[in-house]
Amino acid sequence: MKIQRDLYRKLLFWKNSPTRKPLLLQGARQVGKTWILKNFGENEFESIAYFNFEEQIGIKQFFEMTKDPERIIEGLSLVNGKPIFAKKTLIILDEIQECNEALNALKYFKEKAPGYTIIGSGSLLGITLSRGRSFPVGQVDFLTLYPLTFSEFLSVAEPKLSAYIESLDKIEQIPDIFFNHLIEKLKVYFISGGMPEAVVSMLGSGDIELVESRLLNIINAYKLDFSKHIDKNDISRITYIWDSLASQLAKENKKFLYRTVRQGARAREYEHALQWLRQAGLIYQVFRLNKPSLPLTAYQDLSAFKIYLLDVGLLRRMANLFPTAIYEGNRLFTEFKGAMSGNFILQSLSPQFEVLPYYWTSGNKAELDFILQYQNEIIPIEVKSDTNIRSKSLTVYSNQYSPPLKIRYSLKNFEYNNGLLNIPLFLVDHTKRIIDLINS
Repeated sequence: MKIQRDLYRKLLFWKNSPTRKPLLLQGARQVGKTWILKNFGENEFESIAYFNFEEQIGIKQFFEMTKDPERIIEGLSLVNGKPIFAKKTLIILDEIQECNEALNALKYFKEKAPGYTIIGSGSLLGITLSRGRSFPVGQVDFLTLYPLTFSEFLSVAEPKLSAYIESLDKIEQIPDIFFNHLIEKLKVYFISGGMPEAVVSMLGSGDIELVESRLLNIINAYKLDFSKHIDKNDISRITYIWDSLASQLAKENKKFLYRTVRQGARAREYEHALQWLRQAGLIYQVFRLNKPSLPLTAYQDLSAFKIYLLDVGLLRRMANLFPTAIYEGNRLFTEFKGAMSGNFILQSLSPQFEVLPYYWTSGNKAELDFILQYQNEIIPIEVKSDTNIRSKSLTVYSNQYSPPLKIRYSLKNFEYNNGLLNIPLFLVDHTKRIIDLINS
């Protein structure tokens, strides 16, 4: 099964850019980085030269012995078994974080051999880049691959329905026959999530047990990373946080509490563990906003935050919510006090916008799920996991700050009245396009 990823267009733009630099592709393990790079190479180049620093330890020597790109290429060509040509060959350096000399060598390719098309990728690349070791600052381009979005999922599951959604060019009610079908497909997505192996199993064979097995394997693979790549003192702390994620999100107040991780846990003991999970791309850390004013970064409260998982399917699996919930009305959306829907919205917004949103509270009176900055517009966002859209928090915020645009995600139909935009959950991937439509 071939799934067209949205990132492909960005890779094409990068390839054809006259100012192209070596590229670093980031993303958590199992999101499909290797697949999309090989697919890109097969379609857009005459040949691929693929190297993996975890599996081919010996290739590190080519980068340790010299900084000359041509000599490095000579060595890699021998391993590749055929010549590597500038402009004609896509060079893929997978798990590049395992060789800091290879990371540093990218600047020499930019300066001395810009004709070569070279991409480095790695599941733990974000952690390596944060260590402050020698790195080609300003000499590389960056892209990030996320789990499949619902839009990518829908393009395979229901191509005609996907085409209909893509064709929407005004805010109007979606016919019930389409609306209800989209809700059902969204339920299926909540079961598999966006991890490619689980999606292929779901849309290919429809074998739910296989989907469950794939997701569990991914969760276990992440735990193996904890033991392989982390200092011994931090392994247990990261595991405690990882295992507490479902219970953290199931609380009425989803603010991250260290005592939920472990009795007596203190922030200073677990800060590094949280940072590791975030830089590995496994969690999102959403901070509280003290005041919705520009720039938002000036008003964030670093002492209060929420944690979300990178993928809603993994969250469902970790919470042991059985797939049979798909047949139980809207339970998949409302379970864990709407945690599934909130996680889904955040992971869908992340690929669209440059920065993560914040959340906002007003004492004990109100709490808004997200505050999003788009260009110079501050947009309050509320997530409703059902058709019940009564909203005290959004009302409190609106009375206090009078935002020109407010967004509510729910299971209600598409609607825009008096500055309040209701977006059905299944249209979240089109949020930026919808905002632009309103502003135009």
